[in-house]
Amino acid sequence: MATSLNIPIDRSSPVPLYHQVVQGIEGMIRTGALEPGSKLENEIELAAQLNLSRPTMRKAMDELVRAGLLVRKRGVGTQVVASQVRRHLELSSLYDDLSRGGQKPTTRVLAFSHGPIEDEIADTLQLLPGVGVYHFTRLRSVGEKPLALMENWVRDDIAELTEEGLRQRGMYQILREAGVNFRLANQRIGATVADDYQAELLQTTPGSALVTMERTAVDDTGRNVETGRHVYRADSYSFEMTLVQR
Repeated sequence: MATSLNIPIDRSSPVPLYHQVVQGIEGMIRTGALEPGSKLENEIELAAQLNLSRPTMRKAMDELVRAGLLVRKRGVGTQVVASQVRRHLELSSLYDDLSRGGQKPTTRVLAFSHGPIEDEIADTLQLLPGVGVYHFTRLRSVGEKPLALMENWVRDDIAELTEEGLRQRGMYQILREAGVNFRLANQRIGATVADDYQAELLQTTPGSALVTMERTAVDDTGRNVETGRHVYRADSYSFEMTLVQR
C-alpha cells in the first residue's frame, strides 16, 4: 500500500514550495516515518494531497531521486531507497572524512581574495548583482604528506571567511557554523596527470596520476553556495560510491 504524505506547506515562506516538499520527505525518511522500501503515491495524487501543482511535485520528486533518497521502478512506482545508500551519498568534505578517520588534517592557504568574480563562476553560483565571492586555494595534508590541492569559490552573502579560519578548520565546518544547511551537490570526478606546479605541491612527479573533482554545493533554500575544483594524489585518495538500480 502506498504511503500518504502529511507535510505542512507554508505559502508565505521564502522557501520554494518544492523545497518544502523535499525537506518534508527528507524529514520523514530521517525519522523513520518513511521506511526503506516504502512506496509513495503517484505525483498526481501527492500533488492533490498537498494542494500543489503537478510540476511543483514533480520537481520535488526529481530532486529526491537525484539525491539518492527515492528511486523510480518501472511497474512498481516510487520508493524510498535503503538507508545505507543515503549514508554513502552524504555530502562531506575531505576535512570531514580525514577527521572522522581519526587523522589530523593540516591546511596551507596558498592564495586568498575577496571581491567580484569572472562571469563563468558568477553564472555557476547564480549570483545576484552586488554579491561577490571568496576565492582561495588550499593545500590539504596529513602529517608531512600532501593529499589534495583545492581551489574554491564561496558566495560572500552567507558567511565571512578569513585565511586564518581556513587554516584552522574545514570550509564546510565554517559554513555550517554560519547557518548554511547543505542539502546536495552536483559533482564530477575524473582523472588527469600532474603538471609541474601540482607535482611540486603534492610532492609527486610531473605526469603522475591525479584524481580530479569538480563540485557545486546547494543549500536547503536552493542557493548554489560554493563551487570548487580539486585534485588528489591518486596513490593516496579515492572516492567511493553506491549505485542504485533504477
